[in-house]
Amino acid sequence: MSRIGRMPITVPSGVDVNIGESNCVTVKGPKGTLTQNLCPDMTIKLENSVLTVERHSDEKQYRALHGLTRSLLFNMVEGVTNGYKKELEINGVGYRVAKEGKTLVMTLGYSHLVKVDEEPGITFEVPDANKIIVVGIDKQRVGEVAAILRGKRLPEPYHGKGVKYADEHIRRKSGKAGK
Repeated sequence: MSRIGRMPITVPSGVDVNIGESNCVTVKGPKGTLTQNLCPDMTIKLENSVLTVERHSDEKQYRALHGLTRSLLFNMVEGVTNGYKKELEINGVGYRVAKEGKTLVMTLGYSHLVKVDEEPGITFEVPDANKIIVVGIDKQRVGEVAAILRGKRLPEPYHGKGVKYADEHIRRKSGKAGK
């Protein structure tokens, strides 16, 4: 049995879970609504505000989908309850970020400004000139947008300049060896 797939998901009060036809799950909570089509071969049950996922076979494919389905459900419930956020830091001389309306404007050492617009369900917070916080209810989208922002100027290993995750450690290389 999958250790992750076996664990039940407690649905907090104020969160409504609707399991539709062919495992189309809709989760409504205080932060918003998420809908996702999950594998129709898994059995999802909601009893006494506890979600459980069961599989009908012990084949390798279904063992893998068991834990995945449970994790996706848990992330949906957690997202509409608390939300997700990713923090990014900008390092470098002259590198900074500002927010103009719903647009993130980054100065990253290029000859032009890098502008990124907010997507539906994703918001940017800029507490200071060197920090970006990506906030949303969909864990996958928050991570994807944070990766797109990081990709605008990847951190380089010699001086550490660029956009990096707040909890990321950049392995530094030494420069040229002198004679």
